[in-house]
Amino acid sequence: MSEYFFISLFAVVALVVIGALLALSTILGPRNPSPQKLIPYECGMIPQEEAKGRYPVRFATIAMLFIIFDVEVVFMYPWAVALDQLKLFGLVEMVLFIAILGVAYVYIWGRGGLEWD
Repeated sequence: MSEYFFISLFAVVALVVIGALLALSTILGPRNPSPQKLIPYECGMIPQEEAKGRYPVRFATIAMLFIIFDVEVVFMYPWAVALDQLKLFGLVEMVLFIAILGVAYVYIWGRGGLEWD
């Protein structure tokens, strides 16, 4: 039970420090807004019209696919470390794992999920 006391004490101290720093920055921070600082963009140009078109989602899809396949590769590191203990069972399991990843990759590739156009 004493380990929970120190964890909660640390959390309380962290919250107090964060609250104190936020309060100090609000109290001591400079307050001198000017018309130049209140414009919507820092580049100095006021927009004349709305942005054209919608933001393409294709790159986000490719980024998510990359993250999915990249995270799956992380599972190969513990397997490589424990390969001596797992022997043939570990090898068969990893071959099945890579085969499933390969099927998913070929499916996504065939559906055009990796095309940038």
